[in-house]
Amino acid sequence: MDYNKINSEIENVDINAIPPEDEPQRQYYFIKLLRRWMEQKVKEEGRELTCCVNTFGCQMNARDSEKILGILKSIGYKETNSEEADLVIFNTCTVRENANLKLYGRIGQLKKYKDRNPGMLIMLCGCMMQEKEAVEKIEKSYRHIDVIFGTHNIFKFAELLAMKVLDERLKRKILVDVWEEEGGIVEELPSERKHFFKSGVNIMFGCNNFCSYCIVPYVRGRERSREPEDIIAEIESLVNDGVVEVMLLGQNVNSYGKNLKNTVTFTELLERVEQIEGLKRIRFMTSHPKDLSDSLIEFMGRSKKVCHHIHLPLQSGSSRLLEIMNRHYTKEEYLELIEKIRKAVPDIAITTDIIAGFPGETEEDFNETLDVIEKAGYDNAFTFIYSKRTGTPAASMEDQIPEEIVKERFDRLLNKVKEISAKKAAKYVGKTVYVLAEEKNNQEAGFITGRTEQNYIVHFKGNEELIGKIVPVKLCESKGFYYYGEM
Repeated sequence: MDYNKINSEIENVDINAIPPEDEPQRQYYFIKLLRRWMEQKVKEEGRELTCCVNTFGCQMNARDSEKILGILKSIGYKETNSEEADLVIFNTCTVRENANLKLYGRIGQLKKYKDRNPGMLIMLCGCMMQEKEAVEKIEKSYRHIDVIFGTHNIFKFAELLAMKVLDERLKRKILVDVWEEEGGIVEELPSERKHFFKSGVNIMFGCNNFCSYCIVPYVRGRERSREPEDIIAEIESLVNDGVVEVMLLGQNVNSYGKNLKNTVTFTELLERVEQIEGLKRIRFMTSHPKDLSDSLIEFMGRSKKVCHHIHLPLQSGSSRLLEIMNRHYTKEEYLELIEKIRKAVPDIAITTDIIAGFPGETEEDFNETLDVIEKAGYDNAFTFIYSKRTGTPAASMEDQIPEEIVKERFDRLLNKVKEISAKKAAKYVGKTVYVLAEEKNNQEAGFITGRTEQNYIVHFKGNEELIGKIVPVKLCESKGFYYYGEM
């Protein structure tokens, strides 16, 4: 993805003609229109207009927000962290019900800022906006919102913004543009990376798994894989711009390529990414156990660039519950995978997701989960209390677990994870490992924070010149989920 080329194409657009039908040229047209609008606004206001993009949820959302911010900066907005900006965007998550409730509170607070600045624009996008009930509630109760759009048409952001600010008929209405079904993948749009040395790269969108507790397939749509040539071109461009580490992103990266005309496996894609000169590290997430192939495990064992870390969601250690969850593997099959992975990559760090309190979970089921934690020896686990999501099969299941039982199990689960992960982390103390220095530590003066190949966080003394470099660090003290080290 050549951003100089993209900018040149935008400038060459004829905005006196009708908007093109093809993408991304159509969005280039609206970006250029907005650039001219921005020039006029800056003259009127006597200052730069500001924007604030707040991201909730997963790394897929974070990558979407980078694209939105890239378009905004291309138009001429200045980024700020303040929600009193001229344009505020919330990129929403809906994986858990609590996320929805928190967002209503946040968007309610924005009204006071808009009362002080009537020209302020507020836009909502992301997964929560794919829920009809949420959109209806916002339209009824939060009339200060200007634009709502979903996950399937993020690429259309510039067009929606142009419609809102340039069409007089829409200025006093909430513009809602939410697609029920996914569209095509639009390449070659501006993007603004959070870090100059690493970047997420979408390799696919959507999910076909329909786990009984999960809302994601309903809000992200069916699986669509990007063409490998487009992925490789993007990574090559990123590397040429200083990136040393990429994170390949998808709801289930292991099923990459199945819907392509010329089928390509995830392992084959990784082999091509590995060959990119100048790229130092490759990460990926998330992996579904049912699609984790022997070829991928074997490649991870011999790769010089794929980091020795895999996130392999378990959700439950009970084979009975796994079937009800529609996960398509058993406890025994999952543990066999763990054994294969550790045999191929002895120093690998394995992390996971676990749910406590799924409908019908018995004490025996829960103990099966604790057993897997012991046998798998996770380096870390993200633990969740089951969240009922309307529209999923699990939401209407009988035998919902009482809150007090769920909380008690969750505490036991958390304590078990902490116990195991502390043991795993302790084995690295005294060893020298390579750390990608990522940022200045804001809590401790003179310290830099980075990550090991196994994705452990390390704080060590150093200056900002180290950021973006991979440096040897001796791990001196373990704090469970992170270390203190020294160069």
